[in-house]
Amino acid sequence: MKKLLFVLLIALFLGFESKAQDYNTGIGLRGGWGTGLTVKHFLNQKAAVEGILDSRWHGIGITGLYEIHTPAFDVDRLNFYYGVGGHIGFWDGKHYRDYNDDTNYTVIGVDGILGLEYNFKEIPFNLSIDWKPAFNITQSSGFYGDGGAISIRYIF
Repeated sequence: MKKLLFVLLIALFLGFESKAQDYNTGIGLRGGWGTGLTVKHFLNQKAAVEGILDSRWHGIGITGLYEIHTPAFDVDRLNFYYGVGGHIGFWDGKHYRDYNDDTNYTVIGVDGILGLEYNFKEIPFNLSIDWKPAFNITQSSGFYGDGGAISIRYIF
């Protein structure tokens, strides 16, 4: 059993090789118009996937994004990123915008993301700010351009 644990730990640490983004995976908090959790994992030096679980209008939303990262403004450890993805959300109509009705909303839609991210050198954290517009396809359909946030992640 100890040998298996040792082999798994070695494989885990070898899998986390250094990338141009200064980390492979980040887990943290997201605060903005929707607050919640964020997890970002790099697939290669420029491409990452991000999952967001957030709460808004007394409901819950789940978003998955594919992002492209590139250095920004010739500043070390500062990256610009953009991407696309999708979401599903569940809200009670009594708390959803101005609706104040008894409908339970289930929305599915597409998202974009545009942001800046800074990876601290001295501590294993990064800070990002983004704009995440969304377009709901089902139920409360339409464009929602108010999805912005600041995130802080523990990176490893």
